[in-house]
Amino acid sequence: MRVSPFSLLPPCWRQVQQSAVLVRAAALDLAILAGHLFLYPTGIVQERRHVLAGDTPQLPTEGRSRPPVLLLHGFIDNRSVFVLLRRSLARNGWPHVESLNYSPLTWDIRAAADILGRHVEEICARTGHREVDIVGHSLGGLIARYYIQRLGGDRRVRVLVTLGTPHSGTTVVPPLSAHPIIRQMRPESDIINELREAAPGCRTRFISFWSDLDRLMMPVDSAQLHHPDLIAHNVRVNGVGHLALPVHPAVATGIRQALEVEEDALGASGSVSVA
Repeated sequence: MRVSPFSLLPPCWRQVQQSAVLVRAAALDLAILAGHLFLYPTGIVQERRHVLAGDTPQLPTEGRSRPPVLLLHGFIDNRSVFVLLRRSLARNGWPHVESLNYSPLTWDIRAAADILGRHVEEICARTGHREVDIVGHSLGGLIARYYIQRLGGDRRVRVLVTLGTPHSGTTVVPPLSAHPIIRQMRPESDIINELREAAPGCRTRFISFWSDLDRLMMPVDSAQLHHPDLIAHNVRVNGVGHLALPVHPAVATGIRQALEVEEDALGASGSVSVA
């Protein structure tokens, strides 16, 4: 049996080590927050779509190129959070990546999921692909999951990658429960309970990245996805906070790998360290 060297340290030294990890993660999150606040205005406006010339529908492109990737941000955020991830995907062979801004005034996950569904249909019609892949950060992952499980989106979404998404609900920051969306992200909410219901035959593959230092997920394992009817795999990220998940280079590498791995190679749910 392999023994961690930290387990051999006296308890006081283990606490020091854990505190140092927490401080580094908090410092990284603060730095990312500062950079994101600077970029935030650039992502407020919905991005322009590439309109196809003429009215002739495009032929299916499966087998000739990777499916489009749609990026979906979290609560009170916008597409600017994905600047680095988009660059990473574009540089590594994903020709079609775009983001969807849902309104910060959105008060219902079901309504946001319906908007997402209409947008996915538009992407498929515009690009000729029958399916898309989705990467959702935090609330964005929950919106995408609701679309897939409850609105028939599994016929359109090949892979859903979630980053710090409260799949079983989070109890963090109770005062924010005045907002309906926050209440829907609480454990035992109607939305969370709906997502626990049976989903037989769901075709989408789910890859959930969760962090051991995600302070917005309480408990932290609430960002793991466990459902008997879903093809789900959980990827543990060590030493990275909630805000760092969409921008961390190791996570970006993991996302690219998740979008490339075939279902048979993915295996059952597990936990893997990528950082």
